[in-house]
Amino acid sequence: MDTPRASWRNTTHDWASTVDLDHLEHIRQNLAVFAPGGLRHLVLEVVAYAADEAECNNSRHCRITLHSDGSVTIADDGRGTDTRLDEHGQVVKKPVMATKDLRFFDHPDAPPLPDTHPRRGMSVVAALSTWLVHTNRRRNGSWTQRYELGIPTTDLEPITDDGTTGTAVHFLPDEPLRAAHDLTADNLARLTAAWPQLSFKIDDRRTA
Repeated sequence: MDTPRASWRNTTHDWASTVDLDHLEHIRQNLAVFAPGGLRHLVLEVVAYAADEAECNNSRHCRITLHSDGSVTIADDGRGTDTRLDEHGQVVKKPVMATKDLRFFDHPDAPPLPDTHPRRGMSVVAALSTWLVHTNRRRNGSWTQRYELGIPTTDLEPITDDGTTGTAVHFLPDEPLRAAHDLTADNLARLTAAWPQLSFKIDDRRTA
C-alpha cells in the first residue's frame, strides 16, 4: 500500500496502533473477567479466529496441541494474519495480539464463545501469557514474532515459505492459569463442536 498507515481502514483492529500498554494491563488486572474458566477460555479465544476464517471458506482444519510444559499450540490453514507494506515500504502486521479487537472488547453484547463467556479477542490470550509466539504464513511472505505478557519482544522475523498458508499461535499461559487442570481433550472436543465449519485435531501430549 502507498497510503499512510494511519489512513488504513480499521475493521477488527486499529492499524495505526502497535501496542496498547494500558489495554494489556487492564486485562492482566482483571484475569477473572477476561479468562473465566482459565486456559479453556484462552484456547477458545484463539480458535474463534480460525473459525472466522472458515466462515469465509478460507480455512478447513485446526490443530490444537496441548504440550507437556503447559503451553498450547493452535494452528489453522487459513490465509494468515493480514500483513501489509506501509508508505515507507515497511512490513506491518495487523496488531491482533497487542491491541483490542474493535468488534468485541468494549461491547456489552459481544458474542459468547462455546463456554458461554463473551468473546473479547486475541489480546486477552497474549496479555495473560508468559510468552506467545505467533507464526504467520501468507502468500506474500511468512514470519514469526514473540510476545511476553502481550508485548512484542522481537520484530517480525522472516521464515522460509513452505507453500502453505495459515496461522499458528503457541502460548504459555501465566502460572495461575497453568495450575488449572480442568482442560481435557474430551471437553475441548465437545466445545469446539460448536464450530462445525472446521475439522479439529486435538493432540494431548501432557503427562498424566
